[in-house]
Amino acid sequence: MTYTGVARRTYVVTGSASGIGAATTKILRERGAEVIACDLGDADIQADLSTPEGRQSLVDQVTERGHIDAVLAIAGGGKTGLIETNYFGAVSTLEGLRPLLAQSEAPRAVVVSSTSSLAPADERVVQACLDGDEAAALAYLDADPSLGGATGAYGIAKRALNRWVRKVAATPDWAGAGIALNVVAPGVVDTPAASWIFASEATRTAVEAAAPQPFGGFPGRPEWVGELICWLAGAHNRFVTGQVIFADGGAETALIGDVHWR
Repeated sequence: MTYTGVARRTYVVTGSASGIGAATTKILRERGAEVIACDLGDADIQADLSTPEGRQSLVDQVTERGHIDAVLAIAGGGKTGLIETNYFGAVSTLEGLRPLLAQSEAPRAVVVSSTSSLAPADERVVQACLDGDEAAALAYLDADPSLGGATGAYGIAKRALNRWVRKVAATPDWAGAGIALNVVAPGVVDTPAASWIFASEATRTAVEAAAPQPFGGFPGRPEWVGELICWLAGAHNRFVTGQVIFADGGAETALIGDVHWR
C-alpha cells in the first residue's frame, strides 16, 4: 500500500533501533519515506540524548543532511537517564530541529509520552523541567530516592513533556510556522523498555490490573502505536496539533473517566 501522506517525505526518528521507534521506521520506509534513523547504535546517526553534547551532536548531524519534513522524538526508556532522555533529550531534539523543520511545505512533529504521565508527579520537578533547569530537576530527584522508577521520574518526565507540548504547540514558533506538534502516549506495549513488566507473572498481573487495556489487549504492539504516529506526522494531518493522544487500549479512559468534561 502506498500512503501518499508519508511517501517522498523525510523523517527524523529518534529511538529508531528498537520498540516503537523501530516499528515506526519500518512503516515509514515501507510506505516510501526516507528515514534518518537516530539511536545510541545501529542507526544512521548515533547520539546519546541523555547528555547536552549528545543532543547537540544529533541536531548538528541532521542539519548537515539538509531537508526534513518531520521529527519523531520517540527515544526514551524507563531504566536510566529518565529525566535527561525522556524530557530534556526530546525537547532539545524538537527545538533544535524546529528551524530546519519549518522549511518543509508540510512540517510535522510527534513526541512519544506514556500513560505513566497520569501518575501523581512532584510538581517541583515538573516545573524545573518546564523552566529548562535540568540541574534543579536532577537535584530534586537525587534528594528523594522515592521519585525514581517507572511511576516516579519516568512518569514525571512524560507529564512534563505533555505539558510542554500543550504550552508551545499553538505558539507562533510552532503552529504559526505551520508545524503540527502532537503527543502520542502509549499504554503498555511489547518493547524492550517494558521488558521489566514481563519479568515475572506477579509484576505483569499487577501492572495490567492497575492500567487495564480492554481494547486490543495487554500488551499492545509497537506497530499499532507507529500507525498513529505516522498519520500525525504525515502531510494529510492538516488540522490536529497540541493534542495528547493516548494509544493505550482504553487505559486512560478506564483510569480517569470523564474527569475533564465535568
